[in-house]
Amino acid sequence: MNKNSKFDRRSFLTRAAVGGATAAAGAALAAPAIAQEMPEVKWRLASSFPKSLDTIYGGAEVLSKYLSEATGGKFQIQVFAAGELVPGLQAQDAVTDGTVEACHTVGYYSWGKDPTFALGAAVPFAMSARAHNAWQYHGGGIDLYNEFLAKYNIFGLPGGNTGAQMGGWFRKEINTVDDIKGLKIRVGGFAGKVLERLGAVPQQIAGGDIYPALEKGTIDASEWVGPYDDQKLGFYKVAPYYYYPGWWEGGPTVHFFFGKDKYEALPEHYKSLLHTAAQATDANMLQKYDHLNPIALKELVAAGAQLRPFSQEILDACYKAANEVYTELDASNPGFKKIWDSIKESRANWYLYNQTAEYTYDTFMMIQQRNNML
Repeated sequence: MNKNSKFDRRSFLTRAAVGGATAAAGAALAAPAIAQEMPEVKWRLASSFPKSLDTIYGGAEVLSKYLSEATGGKFQIQVFAAGELVPGLQAQDAVTDGTVEACHTVGYYSWGKDPTFALGAAVPFAMSARAHNAWQYHGGGIDLYNEFLAKYNIFGLPGGNTGAQMGGWFRKEINTVDDIKGLKIRVGGFAGKVLERLGAVPQQIAGGDIYPALEKGTIDASEWVGPYDDQKLGFYKVAPYYYYPGWWEGGPTVHFFFGKDKYEALPEHYKSLLHTAAQATDANMLQKYDHLNPIALKELVAAGAQLRPFSQEILDACYKAANEVYTELDASNPGFKKIWDSIKESRANWYLYNQTAEYTYDTFMMIQQRNNML
C-alpha cells in the first residue's frame, strides 16, 4: 500500500465534500433562475373534432402531452373537443377573438371568410401529404401561410395529416360526368364549388347527421376522411360504393392555430419547444393513419363495401373545373395568388421528380402485391 494512500483518500474526500457543497450552493442559486426560465403557461385549446375520431382529435392531446412532459408540467394546454367550448367549425374564430389561446382545426373550414385559408390545408389537385410537407417545412409554406394568418391574429403550425383521403360513399355507382348532375353530396369548401360546376348539389351536414341522411336518401353521397375514420360511422351499410381518390384532399394538413399575441409572448425556448412538439405531432398523425387505414380498408371490404375508382372522364372534368376556379381566384384575390403560385411551383417539381425512383419503386411493389408475391 502506498504510504500516502490514506492522505490521498482523505484529500479526495475533502475535495469531494467541498465540491459537493459548492454544487449544492450553485443549485440553490440557480433554482430561481431556472424557475424564471420555465414559467407556468396554461392555455385552452378548442378542437374542431369529436373525441370519437381518436386519431385526428388525438393530435391535440399528443401536443399537450409533449409540452407538459418537456417542461415538467409548466407548459400546459387543456384540450376541449368540438362543442365543449365552441362548435367545431368555429374554433378558428375563437382564437381570432381571444376566447381561447389555441385551436386544432383544418384551414379550409374557414374558406368562406377567405379562400386563402384553404391553401394551408388542402385544395383540389394540389399535393400529396409528403409533397405538401416538403413545401411547408422547406419551401417557405409555413411563413407564407403565417403572413396571411396574421390578419386574423393567428400564428399557425402544421399539426397532422390524414394522407390522401377517399372520395366518399355513394348510394349508386357514378361512371360519367352525367351521373354527377343533380347528385346531392355532403361535401364543402373547394370540392363543393368544383362539383357544383358539374351539376352536383353540395350539402353542408354535420358528421353525426350523415348516416341518417344517406339512409333516408336525403343525400346521395358523402365524403368523410378515410377508411379508419369512415369505418366508425358505418356508411357502407347505407351507401356501399366507396370511391377513390379524394382528389380535393390529396394531403390535408390539420393545423394548430395559436393566438398571435399569445405565441409572441412566450419565452424563446418555449416557442422552440412548441415548434418541435407540433412537428412531432404532425408526423405522428400521418404515421398512425398510414398504419390503421390499410387494416380498416380490408375490414370494410369484408363487410360489404364496394371499392370503385373515379373514372378518368370524371377526374379530367373535375380537374378542368378546379383550374377554372383557381383562375378566377387568382384574378380577384392577390393573397391567394401569392400562395397558390408557390404551391404550383413546388407541385410541378414534386411530380416531375416523383416519376423517377418513388413512382417506379411503388409501382413495382404494387404489382408484386397483386401477384400475391408479398
